[in-house]
Amino acid sequence: MRRVLSEFQQAEYATAGVLFPVAALQPEETARFREAFLELARCLGGKPRVGQMQNLHLFHPWALELASHPRILNAVEDLIGPDILVHSTTLFCKYPGDGKFVSWHQDGFYYGLQRFDYTSAWIALTDSDSDNGCMRVVRGSHCAGMHPHAETAVSPGNMLASGMEVALEVDEREATDIVLAAGEVSFHDVAIVHGSNGNTSSRMRMGFAVRYVSPQERQMLDHIPTVLVRGEDRHRHYRLLLNPPEAGRSVNPIEAIRAQETVGKWILAARKNNGLIPFPPESGLRWAEPTE
Repeated sequence: MRRVLSEFQQAEYATAGVLFPVAALQPEETARFREAFLELARCLGGKPRVGQMQNLHLFHPWALELASHPRILNAVEDLIGPDILVHSTTLFCKYPGDGKFVSWHQDGFYYGLQRFDYTSAWIALTDSDSDNGCMRVVRGSHCAGMHPHAETAVSPGNMLASGMEVALEVDEREATDIVLAAGEVSFHDVAIVHGSNGNTSSRMRMGFAVRYVSPQERQMLDHIPTVLVRGEDRHRHYRLLLNPPEAGRSVNPIEAIRAQETVGKWILAARKNNGLIPFPPESGLRWAEPTE
């Protein structure tokens, strides 16, 4: 595959731990994915909780289509190699003036990764700017590796329901705002310290966060089924989803919501009792177990 990121962009990612903006979606694609979310939100009463917006790619064809978009995967391939698994996803939506924020944290804190062959894409489905709560990062903070976290940011306004916060003193003046136009994407390292402020504007801020992992990466924490979206999985360190949602297939939104909530409950339990809780068959998912 021809590289789509320049040497400068790859060096910027390695040094800063973040790369933006990268063009990804055409305007009509952005509008279609945005409307797909809004339709799901209507089924959930209009303003779904963040917990209801996790791992939509396991149940909704549009979400997996977005997570496996070729232009995004081309860039991911330049960052972590030709074999790519979708590790997890979250759709973050901040409504006008709602004050929701994300505490400073590192994506990889829970997982116990060995190699850090993992990158997160933040796909903007609306413009994401300083006034409507764009993501913010501390450039270069990934170089120090993983830091301890504590539940010191528990708040109804925190979009991280656990209230997890990195045990570091973050100087807000050192943070960089990740400003994106709708259809653009940013990529950030699994160890970079990042968060976001509240939406003080009259505009919605909507973004789809997709975490990608190389099949050769190991992690200690038991995990949901991954989806192979490019290349091969010759290592089989993770469960592999056998029945990904298919494009054009009708999905019962109520059944999908219930299945997603079942998976969400398992994730929370697995973090507390790693290795002791079987993955729930009532999720409707079929998977191949890891071989190592």
